[in-house]
Amino acid sequence: MNLPSTPLPRAVIADDERLMRDQLRARLAQVWPQLQIVAEAKNGLEAIEAVSVHQPDVIFLDIRMPGLTGVEAAKEIAQLDLGDDALLPEMVFITAYDQYALDAFEQGAVDYVLKPAEPARLRVTAERLQKRLLQRASDDHAVTPDAAGPSASVQQLLHVLSAQLKGQPTHYLSWLQASVGPSIQMVAVDDVLFCVSDDKYTRVQTLKQEFLIRKPIKELVEALDPKVFWQIHRSTLVNVKAIAGVQRDERGRQEVLIKGRSDRLTVSRSAAQLFRGM
Repeated sequence: MNLPSTPLPRAVIADDERLMRDQLRARLAQVWPQLQIVAEAKNGLEAIEAVSVHQPDVIFLDIRMPGLTGVEAAKEIAQLDLGDDALLPEMVFITAYDQYALDAFEQGAVDYVLKPAEPARLRVTAERLQKRLLQRASDDHAVTPDAAGPSASVQQLLHVLSAQLKGQPTHYLSWLQASVGPSIQMVAVDDVLFCVSDDKYTRVQTLKQEFLIRKPIKELVEALDPKVFWQIHRSTLVNVKAIAGVQRDERGRQEVLIKGRSDRLTVSRSAAQLFRGM
C-alpha cells in the first residue's frame, strides 16, 4: 500500500525587474529543486493577488516595487483571510539595500536576500524555510506562551521597514481613546489585556473594564508594539503579559487563556506558531 506523498512546497516571486525574477527562479532551482514557482508578480498588488489565488508556502518579495512596495504588500498579505485551513506564506524579502538587513531578519521568522541573489546565500534561506515549513506542518511541538513566535517578529519587522522606507521613526501608542457615553476616556495601553474586533467596533478589555473603539485590528497591529501585542487571529490582539496559558478545545484548536479572567481567545492556524517552542 502506497503512503500519500507530501505536497511539494510552492512559492511566488514578486519583483518588478524581469531579469531579477528569472535569476532568482534559476538559482532557487539549483539550491531547492523541489520548490515549485507557481506565480510571478511585477508589483505589490499582483503579489497580493497571487497569494490569494495560489496560497503558496513561501513568497519572495522585492522591497522596492512600484505602486505598493514589498513591505506594504506584506502587510496586506498578513491580513488576508485564506480560510480556516490555509496558512499565510513565509516571507523572504529581496533587497538591493543592505541597510534593510535588520537584526529581526536573523530570527528565522522571515529572511532577506541581497541582490544579486547568490546561490550560497539562497541555500541558507532554503534550509531555513524548509525547517520552518516542517514546523508548520507538525502539531507535535510543545505549546508555550513564552516562545517568541515568528508572527510577532514579522509584524515588528514590517512596521520598522515601513517607517524606514518613509523616512519616519518607529513609534507605538501608549494610550487609546475610547468613547464612554458623551465623554472620551484615555485607556493606558499597558492596562489592555486583549482587543477583539467585529464589523464596526473593537472591544478593548482591561482587567476590570471593557471599552469600545472604532480603530480596527488592522490599524492597531501597526500602532501597538508587536513585542507586547501578538496578533493571534485576524480579529484578535493579545497582550503577551496577560497570557495565562494555552489549551486546546474539543476540536483541537488552540485557545489563549487570560490571567484573572474567564475569556478564551481562539488562535488561528497561521498564528499557532507563536506558541511553539523554537
